[in-house]
Amino acid sequence: MADLIYTGITSLDGYLADSNGNFDWSAPDEEVHAFVNDLERDAGTYLLGRRMYDVMSVWETLGGPDDPPVIQDYGRIWRAADKIVFSETLELPPAPRTTVRRSFDPAAVRELKADTSGSIGIGGATLAAAALRAGLVDECRIFLNPVAVGGGLRFLPDGLNLRLELVEECRFGNGVMYLRYRMAR
Repeated sequence: MADLIYTGITSLDGYLADSNGNFDWSAPDEEVHAFVNDLERDAGTYLLGRRMYDVMSVWETLGGPDDPPVIQDYGRIWRAADKIVFSETLELPPAPRTTVRRSFDPAAVRELKADTSGSIGIGGATLAAAALRAGLVDECRIFLNPVAVGGGLRFLPDGLNLRLELVEECRFGNGVMYLRYRMAR
């Protein structure tokens, strides 16, 4: 059975993007990127909201021979994984290994978890909120950046009551802190 893992790069005040939708402050340096790559190696599937897929889809072509090794590595990881994009408007799968589903179905995700080995990543705050509320997320991985943005798109939705257990932490030279939490059940 696969773990469903929600990963995000956040500001110190808990936002994935600021109130203008910007997230340029969250670009990982080489040390953090290499760490992320190692975490993502066993992800065989990603569940993504439409906006998150639009952001991440650059990895379908990024990571060529002229890019730094850490970028090449993540490009290979991304392209090797299956992607399920939840969108009411996307007509056709835009890339290989990509499936489009019209709506989020917790029962289908439970079945996917039961039938999958490795891990399943989930990306996009709205989609992750639905999975968190349905009790499907097993782990949250947060890359906490030393910046406050004052508002925007939150990593965790308002009104969600969770109990989490810290199981790993790592500090990076650029001031980013990695925190890995398991859901306390």
